[in-house]
Amino acid sequence: MRAALLAAALLVAVPAAAEDEIGSLTAFADAFDAAQIAKDGAALQRMIADDLVFIDGSGKRSGKADFIAGWTGANDRYDPITLKDRIVMPLGDGAGLASAETVLSGQSEGKPFRVRIRFTDIFRRSADGGWQAAYIHVTRMPIESGG
Repeated sequence: MRAALLAAALLVAVPAAAEDEIGSLTAFADAFDAAQIAKDGAALQRMIADDLVFIDGSGKRSGKADFIAGWTGANDRYDPITLKDRIVMPLGDGAGLASAETVLSGQSEGKPFRVRIRFTDIFRRSADGGWQAAYIHVTRMPIESGG
């Protein structure tokens, strides 16, 4: 009887742990997106691994410094975003991803812009137990007519 109760407790604990991990990943992904839109360079420095691999919408590979510079330009401003078709998924012990589609708009160097993208951010646990972005891939998509 004890073995059956222990087995039942383990079955309940696994989904709860997965839900906790998804909640933790989602909270980090939300904060990461907010730091980008707010142009919060200090937060981005903390939230991004030093060895970040960033693949931009043109397919160019760069790293942490270029990613942060792209979000913190003095003459840039971003409109709030709405995420569509979002996926948040643990990838095993200490890793996970967040992916979504959005329309990013605002002004860059005083000129308005509007692009539709699908992004995938891969996060890993840092030494302090928090999350950091380790890999980011952006794909540009056509703007839907009427949107």
